[in-house]
Amino acid sequence: MASDTLDKLIVFLAKRDGIDKLVKTFQYVAKLACWHVEATRPEAADRFKKWEVASGLSRKAFRTGRSLTGFNALRRSPGATPVIRLLAVLANSGEMVYFFFDHFLWLSRIGSLDAKLAKKMSFISAFGESFGYTFFIIIDCIFIRQRLDSLKRLRYPSDETKDEINAKISEIRGDIVMRLMGISANIADLIIALAEIQPNPFCNHTVTLGISGLVSAWAGWYRNWPTS
Repeated sequence: MASDTLDKLIVFLAKRDGIDKLVKTFQYVAKLACWHVEATRPEAADRFKKWEVASGLSRKAFRTGRSLTGFNALRRSPGATPVIRLLAVLANSGEMVYFFFDHFLWLSRIGSLDAKLAKKMSFISAFGESFGYTFFIIIDCIFIRQRLDSLKRLRYPSDETKDEINAKISEIRGDIVMRLMGISANIADLIIALAEIQPNPFCNHTVTLGISGLVSAWAGWYRNWPTS
């Protein structure tokens, strides 16, 4: 029996990344809603703000231990070439710093650690995030270029059947779309991180942060949604 939408939703929400993207959607929808009504309905704005803060703290709790993911990725699949291995080390190292210090940011914001630590932990975490995601973007761009070259080669006559070629084309295009979603999410998260590292009118505007958060969340939905 084929899986329907509800089946896929259950599988999606059973993943840590799945529930994270759902709560991230809540967080940034609440942020935009708060901004929209803060001048006309302050009570509603206050409720939306509490929803945003609670969602953000919940996501930090869900990410407990996530710093080990990058280490395990390097241990299991460091990359096929020296360049990719170097980029993977830089990307995953930045992400590990991000998630590791995010634990302390969470603890300081809920009161288990000194609240004065929050600003410093937030800066270090955001710096690691922006550093790591910059190299993840570069890696995905390299792989997309390789996939496009593979598509060009498949268009020439070969000994393979038409169905075999079409299957390979479909697989390559699917990988390209996934990597484009990854780039979209990483650029969006990079903008959010830059708002913490180097505050400026564009990155720190509520609409910029809200849209960036939703782009990242929805790209994550696409990448983690079960295909069958």
